[in-house]
Amino acid sequence: MASWTRKPYITYGLIVINVIVFLLMTLLGGSENVSTLIAFGAKVNTLILEGQWWRFITPMFLHIGFEHILLNMITLYFIGTQIEAFFGSGRFLALYLLSGIGGNIASFTFNPTALSAGASTALFGLFGAFLMLGESFRENPYIRAMSRQFLLLVILNVIFGFSGNVDLAGHLGGLATGFLAAYVVGVPMIGKVPLMKRLVSLLAIIFVGGLLLIMGFKI
Repeated sequence: MASWTRKPYITYGLIVINVIVFLLMTLLGGSENVSTLIAFGAKVNTLILEGQWWRFITPMFLHIGFEHILLNMITLYFIGTQIEAFFGSGRFLALYLLSGIGGNIASFTFNPTALSAGASTALFGLFGAFLMLGESFRENPYIRAMSRQFLLLVILNVIFGFSGNVDLAGHLGGLATGFLAAYVVGVPMIGKVPLMKRLVSLLAIIFVGGLLLIMGFKI
């Protein structure tokens, strides 16, 4: 029971890191300044092609404007605390980082001309983790209800993503990565995930991620 009552320190830590980075960007040129965004590690395909692979990681800690970080940090707080409670801190951190990287790889491949940044790739991965819980533990009424709500939220975000200035490829890449990664890391505090599902999900992440990188480097 103690594991369910722990403070969500990873969620809090991620929020603190994002806020600190945002303040530094604001002080050193502005979070909406293109040069500042590039200097801090925004996703820029030409620089990744030159060997700056770390830009698959850093964009998830950058935000473009106050409204952007405010919305994402509120989302991270409410979703992150729940996912961290379900999966545990270590698994939650792995889910978050893998989803962010997976989303940025998808953006690299399918949105090659645009500079992009934001925690949304990782946040959509947390949505994906909730969908995994709904598929694997649908007999739990709370999880079933929450997964349905998040599915609706994902559908609405995808619909609005076609009309707004949104990196839809990054969002969907993060969603898919989070869904599969949730099987890989497992949820021992809730129940057992079959080994075959875990292995297939791991192979899918490796295969699709590798394929997208190959496609992105050839474009």
